[in-house]
Amino acid sequence: MLQINRLSKSYGRNIALSDINLALGNGIYALLGPNGAGKSTLMNLLTLGLRPDSGEIFWNERRIEEAGRDYRAILGYMPQQQGLYDGFRGIDFLCYIAGLKAIPKKQIYEEAERTAALVNLTDRLSDRLSAYSGGMKQRILLAAAIIGDPKLVILDEPTAGLDPEERIRVREIVKSMAGNKIIIFATHVVADIESIADEVILLKKGVITDKGKPADLCVKYNVRDLESVYVQSVKSYGVGE
Repeated sequence: MLQINRLSKSYGRNIALSDINLALGNGIYALLGPNGAGKSTLMNLLTLGLRPDSGEIFWNERRIEEAGRDYRAILGYMPQQQGLYDGFRGIDFLCYIAGLKAIPKKQIYEEAERTAALVNLTDRLSDRLSAYSGGMKQRILLAAAIIGDPKLVILDEPTAGLDPEERIRVREIVKSMAGNKIIIFATHVVADIESIADEVILLKKGVITDKGKPADLCVKYNVRDLESVYVQSVKSYGVGE
């Protein structure tokens, strides 16, 4: 269980998040909002990259700052920016990440191969990252995020810059991981999450405008698709486009 209580964060006078409250169990959660909505700030707070101005985050009823190493051990994170070392081969990069996650030395290579297979990169592991396409780089970052079988997986705009075919591939990979994990998929593109999300969290200008199962939200707003839900939700909240 991931519990977020009254979480707020500002940068000077700019309010990035305001009084965020969430309780998440296993499943795929779509954090949906336009650029500047506060999605990346929330991701950075969840991964201990930032400290909140106020509020608390709990993993299984324990504050994540206090859990420290225990929390990081169950955490997998795919950042929005591609921070890759182009001189590395694919296998080198995944083994490096596995080492950082304290995977036992005897298991590092096996774990790197396992996650590469999940994202369909087995036949390209000997290639240098400089030779990877944008889609392949996104997939190897996804593989790095799930090394060690983390229980909390946070994906910040994982399909950014990808062509339609690669976007579908990433969505299917994420869907295949669902089960005994909490997966947070942050995006500003409704099509990325409409078919895979168990629950949608609508975020606009640092506030949650609405949340619920995709089908329930469509019924609530009397529309046929999630795109219409999103548009109506942010407008009805009074924050505009």
